[in-house]
Amino acid sequence: MNHLERALDQQNQFWKYLVNIVAAFVASNLIGAIPLVSVIAYKTAKSAGTIQPNPHNLADLSVYGISPNLGLFLMILPFVLGLLMMIYLLQPLHNRSFAEVVNGTKKIRWNRFFYAAGIWTVLMFVYLIVDYSIDPSNYIFQFDLSSFIVLMFISLLLIPFQTTFEELMFRGYLGQAIAAWTKNRWLVILIPAILFALLHSANPEVKEFGFWSVMPQYLIFGLIFGLITILSDGIELSMGIHAANNIFLSLFTTNSSSVLQTPAVFNQQIIHPTKETLILTALGIIMVILLTKKYKFDFSVLNKKIEKEVEELEPELEQQE
Repeated sequence: MNHLERALDQQNQFWKYLVNIVAAFVASNLIGAIPLVSVIAYKTAKSAGTIQPNPHNLADLSVYGISPNLGLFLMILPFVLGLLMMIYLLQPLHNRSFAEVVNGTKKIRWNRFFYAAGIWTVLMFVYLIVDYSIDPSNYIFQFDLSSFIVLMFISLLLIPFQTTFEELMFRGYLGQAIAAWTKNRWLVILIPAILFALLHSANPEVKEFGFWSVMPQYLIFGLIFGLITILSDGIELSMGIHAANNIFLSLFTTNSSSVLQTPAVFNQQIIHPTKETLILTALGIIMVILLTKKYKFDFSVLNKKIEKEVEELEPELEQQE
């Protein structure tokens, strides 16, 4: 095991994590938000103050006359800066590289990222086809080729930055911190999952359907990502699933309460949070089963204490050789 064990190096003082997280927050939510705020301010001033935010969904930038594709770009840009800032501070604060926060080694297993992304995309397509077949009236076809091409470019290029930022923050960075502080793998799964869910509590769908209706989806997603991270000894699989999930939603389905207001292929009319939670849980279980078969996961590792591996050779023996 490498991912969590890499953090057992006496570089886990609380203030270091606080500095990096605050810096990432400043880079994303303050500096990274300047373009979005500037465009909104310009549009509002141009309308002489007659434009008002959508009270039901603040992520709906169309009220300002901002195109959905430009809006998506402006909303994801802060995550790019936040990710870059976090990666930049890893070395001076923790003597750790980006790859070492991903899986504890010097090399990222990109094949795992793309495998997980591909499998999750297939599962999402199957669900969409089945749901559309059952209730086609719930989907409005709004495909526009020119808008979709631009959307596809933005989604494929930028959304992985957003999802990688969240996975690096919760399952990678904070996961290693909790591992170093508690030595307990179950807490590494649970605590980041709760924080991950709370991070999304301000999303418009939470306001639309209620905290207790929507938040279980984020918590389940976080628990699944945490479980997969422990079993695979790294966050590449969760990075791939998370990226594929958000890219798929941005390209193929949107709705009036979604934080991703995009020119997707379909606009979903009615959302059933309970059904979505059950479907997400089922897809997550299927995904864990498939990954277990592929990578031979050993679930007994969940109860294994996090501790440094014993070196195979003593330094003096190495010198003799």
